[in-house]
Amino acid sequence: MTTTPSPSPFPATAPSGVDVVLPCLDEAEALPDVLARVPAGWRALVVDNGSTDGSADLARALGATVVREERRGFGAACHAGLLAATADIVCFCDCDASLDPADLVPFVDRIRSGEADLVLGRRRPQGRGSWPPHARAGNLALAQLLRRRTGLRLHDLGPLRAARREPLLALGLTDRRSGYPLQMVVRAAESGWRVAEYDVPYRPRLGASKVTGTWRGTWQAVRDMNRVLAERPADEGALR
Repeated sequence: MTTTPSPSPFPATAPSGVDVVLPCLDEAEALPDVLARVPAGWRALVVDNGSTDGSADLARALGATVVREERRGFGAACHAGLLAATADIVCFCDCDASLDPADLVPFVDRIRSGEADLVLGRRRPQGRGSWPPHARAGNLALAQLLRRRTGLRLHDLGPLRAARREPLLALGLTDRRSGYPLQMVVRAAESGWRVAEYDVPYRPRLGASKVTGTWRGTWQAVRDMNRVLAERPADEGALR
């Protein structure tokens, strides 16, 4: 499902590669599978957010570019990857094997063709335990709140996404916790971006979840996102 304000707020540019940002905190178990699925010719940017299981060294050994982000937080890791990216198009994907980087190919195609400015993955659970009920309920509630705030009729605020790097930087994203993905969508909507959803399989993750695997983690994520929804529209002078 696609929301398409037209025309695009910024022109398309010639494709110059794709960087995939992979926020990582103790994901050594999943890294080999995830990195093996990054499409040929794309660069994997593994953002190590304080791993103690050797994730950073393993990622380097597997050919990824490793970025170190000392400040803990999903948003901090994602934004560090965005700042380190140099490609025209930047994608984001979890590093726990629940999502497949190869599924980003049609996302990039839609960005390059000018069909959309931001493409989000609508997660479709595959197998038992891939998406706990409490996490799914929280996501649905946030999608409804987002609709009231922006008018975007989205079903999911998942982490699999793609957009052009320079416009993303121009959004002035400031959240460095779990609200980062939502803030990206809110500010994109405020800027008149065309936002599209694309169905993707969502599999049980490898390793322990830091957020959706617990009620406490889910509650903290919902709290972060509610804070984003309560923000006033971004000022022109917002910090990057």
